[in-house]
Amino acid sequence: MADRRHTERRGFSLGALAAGVGAVVGLKRALRPRYNFQGKTVVITGGSRGLGLVMARMFLKEGARVAICGRDVESLQRAHADLERMGGEVLTLRCDVRDQVQVDAMVGAVHEHWGAVDVLINNAGVIMVGPLESMTLEDFEEAVDVHLWGPLYTTLAVAPAMKARGEGRIVNVASMGGKLSIPHLVPYSASKFALVGLSDGLRTELAQDGIRVTTACPSLIRTGSPRNASFKGDHEKEYAWFHVSNSMMGVSMSAERVARKIIEACRRGDAEALVGMPAKLGAVGRALAPNLTARVLDAVNRRLPQDSTPERHKGSESETPLTRSWLTEMSRRAAERNNENEVSLH
Repeated sequence: MADRRHTERRGFSLGALAAGVGAVVGLKRALRPRYNFQGKTVVITGGSRGLGLVMARMFLKEGARVAICGRDVESLQRAHADLERMGGEVLTLRCDVRDQVQVDAMVGAVHEHWGAVDVLINNAGVIMVGPLESMTLEDFEEAVDVHLWGPLYTTLAVAPAMKARGEGRIVNVASMGGKLSIPHLVPYSASKFALVGLSDGLRTELAQDGIRVTTACPSLIRTGSPRNASFKGDHEKEYAWFHVSNSMMGVSMSAERVARKIIEACRRGDAEALVGMPAKLGAVGRALAPNLTARVLDAVNRRLPQDSTPERHKGSESETPLTRSWLTEMSRRAAERNNENEVSLH
């Protein structure tokens, strides 16, 4: 009986401690000065479509000057027309973030146009779906070039002016795949893990200069991007499971909701934003129950297509009656809103 009372008291104490810590963290967040985006210069890589375009719209509504960059000229032109209709100041620049020379030129053009960058959103990304056996070294190199070197190049380009002013915001859009490696997305996950590590290190070293770095790790996002992703192996089946998952309520989140949460995390200067329950459960599961998590992922992998054909196909080339059905309707509507319908570079 005494042992039971001791256990209950201990449980109550731990619960009270957890509640107290939560209250303190909540109070600190409430009292922390909120960053005002009005009149600030925001650069968004990969901003011509998808999540980047949605965030660009939201920053414009906040009164920011917004510069977006991307690799495809036609996508940039459509995005510029979309953003221009909202009013405000918009700048669109062609830039491949894998090339440091192009990145430096892009940031230099923003400096010349508006002055120093206040907020950098590293959002550019590539997605390659298929079993490991279908992937080449070039697939891994491309993912690392976009997800690791790209954010590093842009950070190095904007950091000196931010340091000189003693403030700045940088958001690195990683993924739940940067916390939990997803089957048939190994190049993507490996490079996003690298981005999470880079982002953590940058946060620590730049904090003394007044620069807040936020790592955003969202769950699947309904941007409409599957048609512009690349697929290997049995590309039609790979596209089908990915596209259907990307359109499912509870599994994926709307791009607008994710964008709001990332922008709020940036405003607060949060260290990390785990966006969506799948991302939170994945991160916690890997940390606290790695063996169980590995078994679950193994079971998932065994149910995915196992064809190792190395040819690459766009999602738009992999359509089937299933991917044109009601199961993907939400994703297809998102594609229409977010400039994803035209096939272009990603």
